[in-house]
Amino acid sequence: MYRISIDRSLCNGYGVCEAVAPDVFALGDDGLAVLRTGVSEDDAVKEACDSCPMGAISIARVEAA
Repeated sequence: MYRISIDRSLCNGYGVCEAVAPDVFALGDDGLAVLRTGVSEDDAVKEACDSCPMGAISIARVEAA
């Protein structure tokens, strides 16, 4: 499971995260990324983090309780 955060001050709204993991990320009304959920088991989250051209997404692997 991953804990996810977005530094919206770095986001430029390219939408790569939403394309890779649409269940987790969306573009808000302001055109910047927002989280649909703060945690996910989807491995696409790691790909979205690695693919963000601005480095605005960070993830931390957490063990399920």
